Amino acid sequence: MPPAAGGDAAERDGLDGLADAYAAAPLLNCLLRELARPAPGEPGLHRLPAAGRLLRVRGARRPAAAEVHESGRWRRLDHAGLVALVAEELRGHTGLPNHELPAEMLDSRDAVAAILAARARATPPDDPYLRSEQSLITGHPHHPAPKTRGGGPAADWLPYAPEAHARFPLTLLGVRADTVVDDGDTSALDALGEAPPGYRLLPAHPWQLDLAAPDLAAAFADGRLIRLGATAAPAWPTAAVRTVYVPGAELFLKFSLDVRITNDVRRLWRHDLLKLRRTDAAVTAAFAALPGPAAWLSDRGYRTASFAFEQLAVVVRDGVRDHVLPGATPYLAAGLVEGFAGSPPDATADPAGWWRAYLRQVVPPVLTAFAEHGVVLEAHLQNSLIACAADGTPVQALFRDVEGVKLLPETSRRAGWERLVYCLVVNHLVELAEALAERHPGFDPWPAARAELAAARRPDLPEAAALLTAPTLPAKTNLLLRWTGADGADSRYRPLPNPLLDGDARYFKGS
Repeated sequence: MPPAAGGDAAERDGLDGLADAYAAAPLLNCLLRELARPAPGEPGLHRLPAAGRLLRVRGARRPAAAEVHESGRWRRLDHAGLVALVAEELRGHTGLPNHELPAEMLDSRDAVAAILAARARATPPDDPYLRSEQSLITGHPHHPAPKTRGGGPAADWLPYAPEAHARFPLTLLGVRADTVVDDGDTSALDALGEAPPGYRLLPAHPWQLDLAAPDLAAAFADGRLIRLGATAAPAWPTAAVRTVYVPGAELFLKFSLDVRITNDVRRLWRHDLLKLRRTDAAVTAAFAALPGPAAWLSDRGYRTASFAFEQLAVVVRDGVRDHVLPGATPYLAAGLVEGFAGSPPDATADPAGWWRAYLRQVVPPVLTAFAEHGVVLEAHLQNSLIACAADGTPVQALFRDVEGVKLLPETSRRAGWERLVYCLVVNHLVELAEALAERHPGFDPWPAARAELAAARRPDLPEAAALLTAPTLPAKTNLLLRWTGADGADSRYRPLPNPLLDGDARYFKGS
């Protein structure tokens, strides 16, 4: 018994250390980007202006081993100590208190610990696409609490966590027909089960159904809602947590989830649902006119109940297999950055060739949709898929999630371009470029990126040429946004050095 107990303790200590490291890296990225200033001296040395203290870290893309200088000596910070330091700096910088965000930071770290323990016992999916979707232990690399799950006990959410390799049946509800709200093509939902006469079928996410139970009790009592069991086959949660993939039906379903994940409470808000079909039609038309193989996973429509419009809403999205080129395998772009077994860029012997092929597939569709169709894609890492041929070469880009799309002139051209550059370049290309350079020492990703953007120069897109000479790029300030209580959809940016400047070999911290 003692040896086993000692082993368990060592395992717990190891998981705790890993959880601290995973949770500290994105928090440090935020601190170094938004508040700290480089200090002269050794590499990794920074000054915290509000507190007047020195901070040093090891590593660049994923900083670690944070230490603060106090009373003439360096003191190592665990995650809780780092949270306290960040909160102190934020109070000094903004003059505002905030008790909610530190709790989210701690919850995010505890969620990582629970995820790591669950992954140690779980079997990863055989499908490499699903493996990429379920690989994000770190999550958003520039968010102070990327894995927060609303502060609830892990037992409530782990059964539905993509990072824990979860899969689960969806709950099937019957909604009285006179209370159903349908918009667009939702016919795929009716194939998931069978509703009795006078009712329409509505799948529900089990976690959301638990969260909404008090508000739905009356509808179950008076017969507006009835329970019809569960789907025969499991659904797989994707990186977005509330969006699941249903392989048998070849579709994605996006649900409301009354939990804050990163910046937003992930409910399907009425105002977004009411414009869903119009926006999706504009994006679908734009992609139909684009040259090349790029594809859009259409949000075909939504179904809900009038008495619980947002809580029970479900969006029906095209499946990925219906759009991927024959013989190609899709991967989540964020998964390529995080890393997983079988990731194509990790296995390539030619990172320069792989990267050129990747840029050719990803960059032109986003820029052409903007220039020719006024469509601002939210082409960040979690909304972008890349399909690779059998030899691992990128051959197709796919994009998803109409909720984040902006249309010109409803959004100004300047604001739309800024959003596009943040999502595509800062959030997406910089992160993958740095991951490639880290995994393939000596590889410089920026000449190829400059060449691809130079090839995109055109009279109707002067912004593309200006991007190559701009001294800075816009980077979203997620730490300050959450501390000041800004709306989750707000975008406030801080200028960062532009790695696309010819000959610029300085280290660039992307988002």
